[in-house]
Parts: sequence; structure tokens; C-alpha cells
Amino acid sequence: MAPSADIHIEATETDPVVRARTAISRGHRELLAGLAAFTGPEPAAGHGESVHADLTGFCTGELRSHLSAADATLYAAASGAAGTRLLVRALRTGRAALDTRIDALAATGDAAAAVPLARAVEAVLAVHLEVEEAVLVPALAALPGADLPALVEDMGTLLAGGRLETPAVIDVREIPHGRRHPRIFARFDRLGAGESFTLVNNHDPKPLRREFEAAHPGAHTWDYVESGPEIWQVRIGRPGRAAAAR
Repeated sequence: MAPSADIHIEATETDPVVRARTAISRGHRELLAGLAAFTGPEPAAGHGESVHADLTGFCTGELRSHLSAADATLYAAASGAAGTRLLVRALRTGRAALDTRIDALAATGDAAAAVPLARAVEAVLAVHLEVEEAVLVPALAALPGADLPALVEDMGTLLAGGRLETPAVIDVREIPHGRRHPRIFARFDRLGAGESFTLVNNHDPKPLRREFEAAHPGAHTWDYVESGPEIWQVRIGRPGRAAAAR
């Protein structure tokens, strides 16, 4: 019988969390290498206008896609947790700084001016990715309810042009036990202010509620729609912007 894909040795390359962190690191290296092809001592060969178009395409395409996918998955998962909320705010400020520099690069019609602008993007990006890799990713690996391998898989889905599922109802009776809470937290991560989904279970999900209170204190709503005896339904959501601001 083939070994189960769920069996692994913790902290080795068989560990899904280690593989997820390796995938993130590899993606970061590829982004920086892509920029270095245009900004290094021997920039990409070709005519100035052609290189400028390729550089602009890389920054507005591949680089922006990564920034958007990381925000929708890694940042979203950490944005509501007390211990990582300020970190996500700092990372989103860094993303805004990158967007400003990418916009300036895309707007310039001067191929000669594009390389200094690209180097400015590169300098900010190197720090931004280091914070993602050295601070955010370890925090996510330790965050209750977060599933780093699933988040990295979701990033891959977005980068491949796919869309993440946002079901209005999650019936955990149909989900294996070990995957229930990560699936629920992943759905919560995709909620906007004032949005919610309904959880269906065959018992009162008190352990899950304790996990939400630990990971997202004051940043989630929990309302029973049906309370047994055979079926429990709970509406889980994010407070509206006005409520969150109080």
C-alpha cells in the first residue's frame, strides 16, 4: 500500500509547511531575478524600446500578480489576527509604495529613465519580500486556524488565473475532520467588511469558536441560526466598517 500523502516528518522536506515555505522563497527569488535581468550590470539585450516594453510588462504583469495574490491569501489570513494585524498593515503600505513606483515606470516614455525607476522598484521589493519571508510566513505557520500549505496553494490558483471559492454555506459534515477548521478559516479570510458565511455542523462548534476568539478577537461575528439538537448553523462574519472602527 502506498504511504498516505498526509504522513510526513515535521520540519523536514516532507513537511507540507516546509514545502510551502520553500515555494514562497522560490517565488521570491524568481521575481528578484526577473527584475535583475533589467537592472543588473549587464541588462537584458535588445533595443531600448523593446527592453522598456518587456520591463514594464514584467512589473505590471508578473510582479503585480504576485503582490495581488499574496494580499488575497497570506495577508488576508493574517489581517484579522491581533498578533499580525499591524504587520499586514505595514506590508500593504509597502505594496502601495511598490504600486506607486510601478506606475511611474509604466508612465515614462523614456527607455533610458526606465532602468533607474526599475532599480527603485527592486530596492523596495527586496525589503518587502524579506519581510514576507522572514516575518509574515513564520507567523502564519504558527497562527491558530491558518493553513500555510493551503494558502500557498490558493496563491498558485490565483497566479494561474483561477478564482478562489467563496461559498455562502460550508457544511463541514462533508469535510474530513482534520481539514474542517483550516477550510473555515480560509473562507473567513476572504470576507470583506460586513460579509458572512454560514457554517453547518452536527454539533455545537465550541472549539472552533475558541479558535476564532484567539485568532481574531473583536474582529469576527458569531451568530447562531440553528442550535441543534441534530443540526447547528452559525453565521460567521466580519464586522461592518463602522462597527470595526469603534
